[in-house]
Amino acid sequence: MTHTGDHHAPEGLRTRGTVIVVPGRGETRATYARLGSRLAYDAYRVRVVDPPPTTSVLTVLTALAAQLTEAVEGITAERQDGLPRPLVLVGADLGAAALSALLATASPHDVWWPDGVVLAGLPATDAREDASWEDELDVRTSCPTHRGVLTGDERVRRGALATALPQDLLDAAYANTTGIPHLLLTGDADPLADLAAITGAAKTLPKARLAVVRGAHHDVLNDLQHRSVAAEIVTFLEALRENLVPAVTVETTTW
Repeated sequence: MTHTGDHHAPEGLRTRGTVIVVPGRGETRATYARLGSRLAYDAYRVRVVDPPPTTSVLTVLTALAAQLTEAVEGITAERQDGLPRPLVLVGADLGAAALSALLATASPHDVWWPDGVVLAGLPATDAREDASWEDELDVRTSCPTHRGVLTGDERVRRGALATALPQDLLDAAYANTTGIPHLLLTGDADPLADLAAITGAAKTLPKARLAVVRGAHHDVLNDLQHRSVAAEIVTFLEALRENLVPAVTVETTTW
């Protein structure tokens, strides 16, 4: 069955892994079409799912686990050689908080259990009241293309950033100490982020890389720096394929 959030590796290339993207508050599958296409072009199988509901922690985690199970089983069923590994889960905003909290409570034996996770725009505050759609866009991004995508998508829920995330969900997300590799992405111009808290969370994780994106806002995956951010994700994906040994080591930089 065709999934509207699907992005496939180019024909003739061996698929290098699987990426499942979990959107944030107010977003849709279409919000991540650009990212999905770019990762797919690098020969990764990508599926964007719907964001989990913003309700109780139990509802959020139950719904997300069901979505991930469906996505993994669906991609596995379409291929004779099974699910392309590594499997990496990417979450933004609510998606990032929910993934982090779910990893802290779920079993490594679950069918969707990943080889790595990317947490982007992990919020440190649970809500923000904005006077207008333009205010919310300013919080999210300065990329004119992404602003146009959000504005033109009738399914995007405006004012969603003013919807509070459950505090116990945020607490669980920041308490996650799961041993799988983590890539944390945050913008240094994100008004919803607490860089000190994110840095602290990265330090408590056994295997973590924190990337702070200069000038990026809350939608760090879709801001002006989206090419550099996508490259950072691909570097992470490729390092996972090589047991966390990077393909390129920079010895000296003189600019």
